[in-house]
Amino acid sequence: QVQLVESGGGLVQAGGSLRLSCAASGRTFSGYAMAWFRQAPGKEREFVAGVKWSGGSTYYTDSVKGRFTISRDNAKNTVYLQMNSLKPEDTAVYYCATKSAPYGVTSTTPGHYDYWGQGTQVTVSS
Repeated sequence: QVQLVESGGGLVQAGGSLRLSCAASGRTFSGYAMAWFRQAPGKEREFVAGVKWSGGSTYYTDSVKGRFTISRDNAKNTVYLQMNSLKPEDTAVYYCATKSAPYGVTSTTPGHYDYWGQGTQVTVSS
């Protein structure tokens, strides 16, 4: 069974930075697309960033382009989300997700992902 554990969330002032980590276990890390989603109170869960199974391509929602960077380290079974120039609008619970099928294309739809972490809270104060 695949398990994902997020860490690195916290409270930061606007303009600051945080780096989220997602550690995976239960299967070989390489060969699977990974993604970050976030959900703010009263809002739908939304796609933030994704990385192809090979690590060669990354994808971002428009609101975070130029500020967030997703990366993966297969040797450490970990995917990261570096968040710079944070805004109050970025406040949400951030979730790491992956698919059950290998070598799949990155998707922006939450329902296309089979495994999720418990989430880590990111709060950006103004």
